[in-house]
Amino acid sequence: MNGLDKLLKPKSIAVIGASDSPQRTGNVVIRNLLSGHFHGPIMPVTPKYDAVAGVLAYPTIQSLPRTPDLAILCTNAHRNVAIIEELGKKGVKVAIVLAAGMNNLPQHTVSDVDAENNQTIESEESRMFAMAQHYGMRIVGPNSMGLILPWLNLNASFSPIPANKGNIAFISQSAAVCTTILDWAKNKKIGFSTFLSLGDACDINFAELLDTLCRDSKTEAILLYVDSVKDARRFMSAARAAARNRRILVVKSGRTQAGSMAAQIHTGGDGGLDAVYDAAIRRSGMLRVHNTHELFAAVETLAHSVPLRGERLAILTNGGGPAIMAVDALSDRGGKLATLSEDTINQLSNILPSCWSHSNPIDIIGDADIERYEKAVRILLDSDDFDALLLMHSPSAIADGNETAKRLVHLLQSHPRTRKFNILTNWAGENEATSARQIFADAGYPAYRTPESAVSAFMHLVEYRRNQKQLIETPVSFGETNASPKLVNAMLKELLAQNVHQLETHDVRPLLESYGFNTLPTWIASDPAEAAHIAEQIGYPVAVKLRSPDIRHKSEVHGVMLHLRTAAEVANGAQAILDRVSLNYPSARIDGLLVQQMANRSGAQELRIAVHHDAIFGPVILLGEDAAEWDIHKDAAVAIPPLNMALARYMVINAIKTSKIRQRRLPEQLDIPALCKLLVQISQLIIDCPEIAELDIHPLLASGEELTVIDASMTIKPFTGDKQARLAIRPYPKEHEQTVELKDGRSILLRPILPEDEPKHASFISKVSVDDLYRRFFSDVGEFNHEALANFTQIDYDREMAFVATTKEKNSEGKDDEVIIGVTRALSDPNNEEAEFAILVRSDLKGVGLGRILMEKIIDYCHKRGLQRMTGMTMPSNRGMIMLAQKVGFHVDIQMEDGVVEMLLQLKQEQSVSN
Repeated sequence: MNGLDKLLKPKSIAVIGASDSPQRTGNVVIRNLLSGHFHGPIMPVTPKYDAVAGVLAYPTIQSLPRTPDLAILCTNAHRNVAIIEELGKKGVKVAIVLAAGMNNLPQHTVSDVDAENNQTIESEESRMFAMAQHYGMRIVGPNSMGLILPWLNLNASFSPIPANKGNIAFISQSAAVCTTILDWAKNKKIGFSTFLSLGDACDINFAELLDTLCRDSKTEAILLYVDSVKDARRFMSAARAAARNRRILVVKSGRTQAGSMAAQIHTGGDGGLDAVYDAAIRRSGMLRVHNTHELFAAVETLAHSVPLRGERLAILTNGGGPAIMAVDALSDRGGKLATLSEDTINQLSNILPSCWSHSNPIDIIGDADIERYEKAVRILLDSDDFDALLLMHSPSAIADGNETAKRLVHLLQSHPRTRKFNILTNWAGENEATSARQIFADAGYPAYRTPESAVSAFMHLVEYRRNQKQLIETPVSFGETNASPKLVNAMLKELLAQNVHQLETHDVRPLLESYGFNTLPTWIASDPAEAAHIAEQIGYPVAVKLRSPDIRHKSEVHGVMLHLRTAAEVANGAQAILDRVSLNYPSARIDGLLVQQMANRSGAQELRIAVHHDAIFGPVILLGEDAAEWDIHKDAAVAIPPLNMALARYMVINAIKTSKIRQRRLPEQLDIPALCKLLVQISQLIIDCPEIAELDIHPLLASGEELTVIDASMTIKPFTGDKQARLAIRPYPKEHEQTVELKDGRSILLRPILPEDEPKHASFISKVSVDDLYRRFFSDVGEFNHEALANFTQIDYDREMAFVATTKEKNSEGKDDEVIIGVTRALSDPNNEEAEFAILVRSDLKGVGLGRILMEKIIDYCHKRGLQRMTGMTMPSNRGMIMLAQKVGFHVDIQMEDGVVEMLLQLKQEQSVSN
């Protein structure tokens, strides 16, 4: 994958700037390479020494006897552009740049390479990257600590601490965090499959590494330390794909505004709202931890834990106080305490003192000996009352900590049901408890110093499981919307043609109503007298509001007067607004006054919904309560469009759990499905109308199912280009919908698959014969479960496409239902070069031309996507598929001995990279 094989599986290494001086980076890297016992040639490059650390050195890059797979640059930053050019001429394909500060060097003149590409280069880092691109070279860094590949005995870093072999990949933008993690991992005897410091990540990035490492057999979990992300779409696509088969943890620095600014300075990346990163991480099925302490706890848990089957935690302890602290921590994090069955309580009562807790936490009392521990644990393991078990121990003269740990480890390892549960331990204390914790860790059971850290680690597993469920939850469709995108686009273009960019409630109202929003009627008055006349017509009480394109926030001039009940109050209130504007903003334009009938707010909840443009992730949706002071960093739940009903529900529930929306005792409780539907409508509005840069609905009056927009403002800007490209997640590509006719005259719809199609897809597969399914999947697949169906229907349109052919058929009630009768899909590699395709047609509909239609549809799609080739595989017995592939131009290779047929369609010539 674009040189990453040379990075992660190098067979030879050159160290540029190698040194025999012990304090130099070039010496540390050489010594680390030698001490790691790397099997390939190590070639120091330096004109100063004949040998470095006893290894023959070469004076120049050109004098190297062979082209290395990987080059490590230990040189000063100002030399790196020229060195990359030399390496490129030598044919080197990957380089790790250790030097920092390349963005801060004085600018040089534009090089010939940049001039011929007509590029303006802003920094030495940009010049280096442009030079590398010219020679088809990949770069890690600058400001990298290097690379450690324990399974290849490779330590190509300047870390003072080596890494043990293990199954965790760690990718970090911070070199300092790398050394901290390595020191901790060495103490905990936790190993790594890959350990890479990305530094400023001017080229190779998180997305490419996620795509690669999620297929690495040595990697079971991936840890990321992120300062900033540059390509949100690529990052989220890679993360969503990787998170389906690898556990991924993320530490994102810059949680505060000050921290975010520091992160930008550190890596040179753009800033983005921390809450948006949080939403992106959850949406991708990864788990975020907020500091290195949490990361250590989470890593220890993941390194030793089986996948969590549920969220119920049982706690067994010899001390009531620490157990209560654990319960408090569990409650604070939204965890679930397991409930013991009557049978389990009776069994425990038979072996425990009568004063035991008789509930969870299971307090076996401070005088518990080892036998009591063993009997209680054995009873719990024989039950199904919990999903995870936390074993706690406070220092005791009766139950020695070390001996208790050894006996419990033996019990856990010998009990046949242990693997069904997640086992966590908390042995309190320092001296004796340290060795006891090590006994558990050596046996593969995570051990923690405090009750809080043990519970925190458990909740990491819970939150990870919830994020994974979000990846595969089937959304509910709320049916057709009343959206009129063409009408709204025309209105926006007309406003922009008039040089209008700031819209207030009166202007926004028709746009929102075109998407089915319920709004409060609004009238425009030119002066106080007309405002009073309008109030007489619509009825009291009314609100009068300033309308001025030059004053964004009406509160600056007290530009809103509420609960006006007479014509005199309206006239006086309107005049007072105008007087304040004249006094404070004499040059401000005034486009009149808005008059609204006061909405009945008694028993209703006032919410606020906004659309914000994030520097990294593009348009995002914010949800909270309406308040005078609304800090989007703290007061809003965040979601990234596109939304469906399931994702909108996650957003609302998250807002309630985090008190962004408080649950109040009201006559009409907040209707969550109604609010979710409105959020989906906002999502669709933003997708359809890229001219909308900002939208602020405040307040949205919520009373049961009735949601009314009282006030709204909008910022619009001209937009050209691909309206989907600005979104971090590619939305449903409606432009690919197509109506075609089968040979029997039946009209069918070809459209991209939707997450909501899961029930239809299950019904479709049930009508495909066993033989046809065998030919499609090369095995007896049986019945697909929810997770498998979710993988088929919840696709990333940026990398994968599945078109379903649908038609209308009568159901058991005689009504017309949309049913799927065929599916074609193409899954492309992350570099958008090659796609593997597949086609499946309902077995009773062969011979009507559906297979040919689906084949032509997917070929046309791959052409438009710019793919170079399509590949597919079938069985020799699938004559229909083979003949169809040949008819449309595939090269077919029938391999009878292996029982497979490989199909290849060249879509366009591959472009060769300049050498």
